[in-house]
Amino acid sequence: MDWYNSLANDQCSIFTAMLLCQKHLFSIPEGVSYLNCSYMSPLSRPVEQAGINGLLRKARPWEITIPDFFEPVEKLKKLFASLVNVPDAQRIALVPSVSYGIASAAKNLVVHRGQNIVVVDEIFPSNYYSWQRLAEENGATLKVVKRPVDIEGRGRLWNQLVLESIDKQTAVVALPHAHWTDGTLFDLKAVRNRTNDVGAALIIDGTQSVGALPFDVAEIQPDALVCAGYKWLMGAYGLGLAYFGERFDNGTPIEENWINRFGSENFENLTNFQPSYNPAANRYCMGENSQFIAVPMLSKALELLLEWGVPNIQDYVRQIAAPYLQEMLDLGFGIEEREWRGSHLVGVRLPQGLDLLTVKKATSSSGVHVSYRGGAMRISPHLYNDSTDFMRLMAAINSVCS
Repeated sequence: MDWYNSLANDQCSIFTAMLLCQKHLFSIPEGVSYLNCSYMSPLSRPVEQAGINGLLRKARPWEITIPDFFEPVEKLKKLFASLVNVPDAQRIALVPSVSYGIASAAKNLVVHRGQNIVVVDEIFPSNYYSWQRLAEENGATLKVVKRPVDIEGRGRLWNQLVLESIDKQTAVVALPHAHWTDGTLFDLKAVRNRTNDVGAALIIDGTQSVGALPFDVAEIQPDALVCAGYKWLMGAYGLGLAYFGERFDNGTPIEENWINRFGSENFENLTNFQPSYNPAANRYCMGENSQFIAVPMLSKALELLLEWGVPNIQDYVRQIAAPYLQEMLDLGFGIEEREWRGSHLVGVRLPQGLDLLTVKKATSSSGVHVSYRGGAMRISPHLYNDSTDFMRLMAAINSVCS
């Protein structure tokens, strides 16, 4: 490992074949090792500037024209459609949160008494409560697939249990791509095949994967995909994106927003109320979706992601993390098998006898920022990280393991 550590003196020298460290694009001070993108991404300087420009523009509303309500939104939809391989950008909706997108899906799915809705253990609350309510209101069962105990091959077994839980009475399967507590990956293509067998809907929360881990809607064919914008999409808080497939084409939105109706570009004609929505997923867009500050910020963030290339991001973080994750394994920490986790979000479970609070104090006092979720230390690097950040993390860990 000496060859790897020798690179630490150069803050941005770790590279893949295509990508260099991008720390220069972020306002991260020396001494701060931010390994916590799964909590909230920092804003890159281009995204920050887009927000400042939007704020200044809102200060001069006489310069905001009717096309400004529509054209930036259409640009953002196209960028996200490109990121997740959706041929028709009109299948993209702007949402304020994951809970909004999930609630929109739940409102438009038919679940009968005696059927079941499948979710996994410790799923993020915003992807749980809507399904809990839908099950309760319709006399259905919310089937929670429990996390297996920490044994070798846990991710593989968990995926197997998910597939086995889907039966002829399953109406909906709601899953993350990467589990928010520890990054466990779910084989969505296998799940999609199984849901097709039984006629169930597949709803995906891509918040902890899309933007850092390749996701192909055309390949997986979910009925809906919902993503918060402030984590791996690297935008501002309060704006997210969702894909809605054909299953939702004739659904009812959770709010009746004027801009989602046919002909809304004609402001002079708005009092001639329209019975028709704009096509595809537009009916599910949030109110005030023009978002003159947040929309250009998220658009700039997606432009950067597309420029970098999501597979390259995943490869970059894999390379910088790999030696140090091996060190943790050697110290007795538990990490999911490589096949069943991403490299951008890794849950590290502590060896027996090591107190979580002790580790938390050590990392915090060292200027290392990670999260602690579901009994795991959650490490989530991005392009602004390099080996120096992982060396600081290891120094903190070693200080409490010796």
